[in-house]
Amino acid sequence: MTTLIVDYGRGNIQSVCRAIEQCGGEFILSSNPADLEKADRVILPGVGAFGDCANQLDQMDFIPAITDFVQSGKPFLGICVGMQILHTASEEFGDHQGLGYLPGKVRAIPNTDSGGKPHKIPHIGWASLEKPKGKGENYWDGTIMENVPDKAAVYFVHSFTAHPDNPEHRLADAYYNGRLIAAAVIHNNITGVQFHPEKSGTIGLRVISSFLKQEPHNV
Repeated sequence: MTTLIVDYGRGNIQSVCRAIEQCGGEFILSSNPADLEKADRVILPGVGAFGDCANQLDQMDFIPAITDFVQSGKPFLGICVGMQILHTASEEFGDHQGLGYLPGKVRAIPNTDSGGKPHKIPHIGWASLEKPKGKGENYWDGTIMENVPDKAAVYFVHSFTAHPDNPEHRLADAYYNGRLIAAAVIHNNITGVQFHPEKSGTIGLRVISSFLKQEPHNV
């Protein structure tokens, strides 16, 4: 099964490659949109500003190929900005359009904690994953989170967070000093994680390993 990592110059490419290798997976690294048609699953990493990443994907003509892949029902994973860009738009450095697969907007994390005290932005460090409020014990079954214990810690580096319009698209939450973070999102064959699984130790490798076992979804 071939996992394609989209190489558009805006992601932790080598770290993602090493994580897949540690999980016993095979991958190809490609800057050619035509290669997506032959892939069994796709990973879209992302580091930097939302608008810059979106523009780069557009300039390299990746957006139509990504859309075709998503519509095929095959597993698709976005990481960090690669997760944010799955949404409708972002307010980072102005208004920018995303891919729009998940309705919602990406907004800045407030520069104060939930009690109004200033805290550092960007949010850098480890935070615990938990199921969204109202979701049962088995909510993560069959997803890339299925082997992750509730409250397991993963590594974040970000100043913005997604706000999905549909609560059912929230797969996992985290909190930064009381501020809600969309840690993972899901819709059909699309999954996105705000944290960096490739930098999150054993828990991150469990997430990658589960993604490598995902089956196509009927969309």
